[in-house]
Amino acid sequence: MAINKIFIIGLPRTATTSVCVAALGLGYKTAHNAYTQHAFTQAQVLADTPMFCDYQMLDKHFPNSKFIYLTRDASLWLPSIKQLLQRMIVNLQRDDGGFNPHLKRCYSEVFSPLTADNIEQDEFLLGCYQRHQQGVFDYFRQREQDLLTLDVSNEHSYQVFLTFLNAEQLDENKRDFKKINIGGKVKAWQAINNKLKIESTNKGKIDKVLY
Repeated sequence: MAINKIFIIGLPRTATTSVCVAALGLGYKTAHNAYTQHAFTQAQVLADTPMFCDYQMLDKHFPNSKFIYLTRDASLWLPSIKQLLQRMIVNLQRDDGGFNPHLKRCYSEVFSPLTADNIEQDEFLLGCYQRHQQGVFDYFRQREQDLLTLDVSNEHSYQVFLTFLNAEQLDENKRDFKKINIGGKVKAWQAINNKLKIESTNKGKIDKVLY
């Protein structure tokens, strides 16, 4: 039976963009964030919000899908996620706009309670990471064929990725994941021009019901 969807469910700053770029290189229609029904219909690979939050519902709505949980060393993830959340916190908490409600909900649930004070605390952020990780592992227990746990910095991680997807390597010279969004930058995906890239919104508009 063919794979339905491939959901990347690692938290932000665990190399979700790098994996999405790799998926494009393998010929998959890919969405980094998905806020419309069209995105969920068209994309074969989907990452970031709302995937890292809604993986259980997505599993039920898209049977026979594969899930990739990305991990990252805490010493590298903590300063990166802290910087990201510091940039996002105002728009995450605004009642008069800011980010779209799907994105707000996902961050508020995973980094709960989401406050300016909490996101400054390594212990709090690490607890959120560990709670999310344990939730993933508990949900997919005894379903190892459906879940790949991957740290893209590990040697042979790209080949493990290919094997899990039963994908054919199109570029014989490619041996690992391309490093994207280095130094806290998070907008590299927006600059990518690829016919397989699926936009997360419809010209900035979102759907209230996604799937």
